[in-house]
Amino acid sequence: MTNRIFRINNHYKINMKHTLLIFAAAVVLLAGCNKTTKTDKDMNTLTFNEKQAAAMSAIACYEAQGDQTSLATAINEGFDAGLTANQIKEALSQLYAYTGFPRSLNALGTLQKVMEHRGEVEIGTESTPLPSNYDALKQGTEVQTKLSGQPFDYKFCPAEDYYLKAHLFGDIFARDLLTHADRELVTISALAGLEGVEPQLAAHVRGARNMGLTDAQLLAIPKVLQERVGKMEAHRVAVAIQQLGISDSVNDHLASDIYVQNYVDLKSNWRRGEPNTAYAQYFIGNSYLAPYDGGMVNVTFEPGCRNNWHIHHKQVQVLVCVYGRGWYQEWGKPAVKLEPGVIIEIPEGVKHWHGAAKDSWMQHLTYHKDVQEGASNEWLEPVSDEQYDTLK
Repeated sequence: MTNRIFRINNHYKINMKHTLLIFAAAVVLLAGCNKTTKTDKDMNTLTFNEKQAAAMSAIACYEAQGDQTSLATAINEGFDAGLTANQIKEALSQLYAYTGFPRSLNALGTLQKVMEHRGEVEIGTESTPLPSNYDALKQGTEVQTKLSGQPFDYKFCPAEDYYLKAHLFGDIFARDLLTHADRELVTISALAGLEGVEPQLAAHVRGARNMGLTDAQLLAIPKVLQERVGKMEAHRVAVAIQQLGISDSVNDHLASDIYVQNYVDLKSNWRRGEPNTAYAQYFIGNSYLAPYDGGMVNVTFEPGCRNNWHIHHKQVQVLVCVYGRGWYQEWGKPAVKLEPGVIIEIPEGVKHWHGAAKDSWMQHLTYHKDVQEGASNEWLEPVSDEQYDTLK
């Protein structure tokens, strides 16, 4: 039976007759729990619809990254798509085995806050109770073998091998609130959010087919991550999918070196944003813009990228370097190094340029102040290679 959370302020009473009926029903249910219980759910089928699967992918990825603000948004989108609280809770609980207890507990705390804020959410069903004679090690070994496509024994560390079989694939995967296919979608999406776990991600993408995910369902994951989380997360999954020989035009693009060119070298926590196509004619190299509220913009310069000499008329520009190394130079003056924490206030009417060092990305926040009517930018000649290469 599906339950719901409501804000309830009034008290209610149940008469004695109803109480006895409820007690009798509970006795029957408890007696049934002592018998062998077996789920009728097909564990090899994804139970989420398209919108629910998209929301669950974002939830899992943000859990792995510890981004509680974005996670809260994804959880709300999950509830709007029809996911239940128990489904989300089950996914976040499972992920402790992949991302650690701290991330899992923090994510569960965020789920709790979202539920309290919404006031009414679908709780959903619970997992079918396991039989009293359930053998977690035996069942977990079977599930792991099915996922891997062959028996796997981690002889280097028998304790870890036991935890994987008996606990992760035995205890956790046996809970039928989520199917094996559901759990692999969650796992893949979470691992996509982490750097340095590409071998495990590739193994789960391969195994997901064995657990019931179709090629179309796999191909949907990187597309969702691109739209809702980020480009690198999408790229990691797309590469693993492409290695299986699964292909479509979108996935091939997401997996390509051109798509991800230079992304792997940018380790900043500041958003890179989208290609700066509107002003590309005034830049040497590639730059990217990520606007924020209040008119502030984060500008990202790839190594060697710089803008042309230019002048701001009737306004003062402020630069705040937040990542990497770069240069700022006024006409007729030596170049000034840009490093995190350096703030430059560019006077009105001063000819200048700014950009990244040749061997480093650079990001700076920028905004304008003292803006007068008729304020404008005057773009001038490029900073030549001869000028730029003298900077050390």
